[in-house]
Amino acid sequence: MTQNSLTRLSSGIVFVVSLCFAAMVPHSAYAGEADLVIPSLDRPIALGLSGQMLLFGGIAISVMGLAFGMWIYAQLRNLPVHKSMLEVSDLIYETCKTYLKTQGKFILLLWMFIAIVVAVYFGKLALYRNPVTLEETHGFPLSLVGIILLFSLIGIAGSYLVAWFGIRVNTFANSRTAFASLRGKPYLCYAIPLQAGMSIGMMLISVELLIMLCILLFIPGNYAGPCFIGFAIGESLGAAALRIAGGIFTKIADIGSDLMKIVFGIKEDDARNPGVIADCTGDNAGDSVGPSADGFETYGVTGVALITFILLAINPQSVKLLAGEVVDLHEVLQVQLLVWIFVMRVMMVVASGVSYFVNES
Repeated sequence: MTQNSLTRLSSGIVFVVSLCFAAMVPHSAYAGEADLVIPSLDRPIALGLSGQMLLFGGIAISVMGLAFGMWIYAQLRNLPVHKSMLEVSDLIYETCKTYLKTQGKFILLLWMFIAIVVAVYFGKLALYRNPVTLEETHGFPLSLVGIILLFSLIGIAGSYLVAWFGIRVNTFANSRTAFASLRGKPYLCYAIPLQAGMSIGMMLISVELLIMLCILLFIPGNYAGPCFIGFAIGESLGAAALRIAGGIFTKIADIGSDLMKIVFGIKEDDARNPGVIADCTGDNAGDSVGPSADGFETYGVTGVALITFILLAINPQSVKLLAGEVVDLHEVLQVQLLVWIFVMRVMMVVASGVSYFVNES
């Protein structure tokens, strides 16, 4: 690196560290995600490209990630499998599908109660500041409350569908791996689960990124905050129900199979022992459905938290302490950091895909 490059890098590090300390200075701020306003992303960021152009590239890569996940899914589905193994695999999937349908009804019922709480809080109790007139009132406009509730349903749908996709991929991979193990070649027993993990992971991250990028690019800035908070509420609700209930379902399946052994006098090593299928069903529900939804929720809420931190920490007061009176400097910094975190997330998708192909070659 040249002397000028080192100087610029050190200056940038000092500025960012100073900005973090400045953000700690007490000042009035609205600390709720629903109050946040996303600045215009149509600002040059790097190489003459605006934030919008870079994020549109992120949407394209997210779509490619979805296609990549579906491509691996199709590969898994077409792998050879013994008829008996396929029968057991389909039985496990059908049982888990019944579990997911029941969970879906329960989550919607639970959402109705949560929606009442959300509507009362944001509609009557929360302090709302009009971004245009700066007038403060108690209660958000009905349109914003409706947006929060709508995007909470989108968040639930995201967690739920990713969990469903995960259980479908895993039941494919289970039977194909069992059949591949009969060949006595360890690589296949390693490669098939890796393919399943890549398919689920790519689908999970790409769906999450696609939704969040669409909010940033296609939703007006003053409506993006309610969209993000609603989305975070929904995916957290869906993941919590699927994660907790999945563990309970596992235990019920184990206990039920043990009771059936006692009732019908079946020994532990009997071929008719229902515990094998019950264990597989319970483990797939507890260790596939739950973690898939949980991963979707974790990736989403951390993104919302980062957006919230950037918009609250980089404000006119903190920037003024460091740079003085510079018009819209805080918005420039907000856009740069917002675009940066999503570009990094998009690059992780690219890196994952490239590393998969390198490993396969």
